[in-house]
Amino acid sequence: MTVRDASTRPNNPRRTHDERFKDEVYRHMFRLEASRPGADLDLAVALVRAWLAADSGLAMREWLKKICPICLSLIEASQQSNGQRCIQ
Repeated sequence: MTVRDASTRPNNPRRTHDERFKDEVYRHMFRLEASRPGADLDLAVALVRAWLAADSGLAMREWLKKICPICLSLIEASQQSNGQRCIQ
C-alpha cells in the first residue's frame, strides 16, 4: 500500500458514516436558507435519518441535540414566511 492510499482511507468507518448524515443535514439547511422548494421537508427527513442512525453513537446524538433546535427554528420560519402554519 502506498502512502497516498493509506491517507485516503478512513480510520474510523463510524465517523465517516456520521459525517455523511451531518453533511446531508447541513446541505438541506443551506437549501432551506436559500428558499428552495421542498427543502423544509427534506431537512426534516434528513434529521430523522440521522437520529435513527445515531443509536450507537454518543457523539452523533450530542450533535443532534444541538442542531435539531436550530433546524426546527429554520423550518418554522420558512413555513411562516410561506404562509403555512406549523402543527403543534
